[in-house]
Amino acid sequence: MLLALRLSAEPTRLRILLLLEKEELSVAELQEILATGQSTISTHLAQLRQGQLVEDRRTGKSTLYRLRAHAGQDATRLAELMHLLRQTGAEIPEARDDVAALQLVLRKRQEKMRAYFDRMAGKFGRQYVPGRSWQALTEMLLALLPPMVIADLGAGDGSVAQLLARRATLVIAVDNSDKMVEFGSELAGKLTNLQYRKGDLEALPIEDASVDLALFSQSLHHAQHPPRAIAEAFRILRPGGRVAVLDLQRHHFEQARELYADLWLGFTRVELTAFLTSAAFTNVETSVVHREEEAPHFETLLATAEKPR
Repeated sequence: MLLALRLSAEPTRLRILLLLEKEELSVAELQEILATGQSTISTHLAQLRQGQLVEDRRTGKSTLYRLRAHAGQDATRLAELMHLLRQTGAEIPEARDDVAALQLVLRKRQEKMRAYFDRMAGKFGRQYVPGRSWQALTEMLLALLPPMVIADLGAGDGSVAQLLARRATLVIAVDNSDKMVEFGSELAGKLTNLQYRKGDLEALPIEDASVDLALFSQSLHHAQHPPRAIAEAFRILRPGGRVAVLDLQRHHFEQARELYADLWLGFTRVELTAFLTSAAFTNVETSVVHREEEAPHFETLLATAEKPR
């Protein structure tokens, strides 16, 4: 604890810890927020890592840093330390400005992804997208209940939403790309039971307990924080409603980050189960529904669960 206090007493390291408590960040992002050189940031991070206060993970060409997870008594000590740092940070003018700078950095992340989908509006039907196959979609549709209110979350150009609208009472297609929403709305034409809404997976423009089925079709790996997106799905579902997640099995095709703006290289069945159970879903089931024959041999997972009545 004494080492942790000594490390966090330095103002820049204190600011870094407060930022990493809110979001995992790269060295470049910390540079932008703190207006400090790369070598200085790297030195501070190395010291904090040596003191077991932060940890890192590789994501493509970047390394993201976050507060290190602790258990038991160590977790209690870390919580006490962060409480003290938050109180101290309130006395540092730069630390107060860091919160606004952090939001700008996170907005840049979203804009990069949104720009990709704006460019791709109207092209997904003619270009390859990993994990999107008729076999996988058919498996998903077979698991659906009779006509209901469906939320297609991360709907893209709406090809799945339009398919579901043939049977659904209402389909609400949500996407954070202006161009995707515009293109999908035009394709929907006169379908009165299909609505397009612009919104984020982690802050859905849908009322509480108003949907029977929440669907993530190859969209969860684009969420900044997948567990938060799953929690939002829980919020909008009626008691007894179901969620279906169709996404890639964890893979190592790093080019997907640049080619398809993927934030996550798929998920394991264990991870999807953890996301769903942590959000209070029950009757969780997962299975591999498709394996691609050509390299890089993507596999598609289907996970379903229910909101308790």
